[in-house]
Amino acid sequence: MKGFTLLEVVIALAIMAGTLLTLLGAFNHHLAIVGRDREETVSLLLARGKLEELEMSPLESLTPQEGTFAPERPDLFWKLSIAPTAITGLRQLTLTVLWDDKRKSLSLDHYK
Repeated sequence: MKGFTLLEVVIALAIMAGTLLTLLGAFNHHLAIVGRDREETVSLLLARGKLEELEMSPLESLTPQEGTFAPERPDLFWKLSIAPTAITGLRQLTLTVLWDDKRKSLSLDHYK
């Protein structure tokens, strides 16, 4: 007897389809992780740049503020909050970057 029966071909196709779907799902999952990491890295770099910019300002002139990173990244928003600390003359600056319609965020703390 030569060749494959129809049942053998159907089983082989089902195994191949299951394997292909598993591989595509894993690939899609890893692409989502890479995209999220890219968003967080861009947000972190922009937040560090904004904190360095604020570092040049005198402490007395700093007030809670917010804005965007326009024109380069108008889809990213930032918000600065200032809180006192237990040490006299030292304040905690918290810069939060928001993206994805303000559903995702990343915060950096700086003491000045």
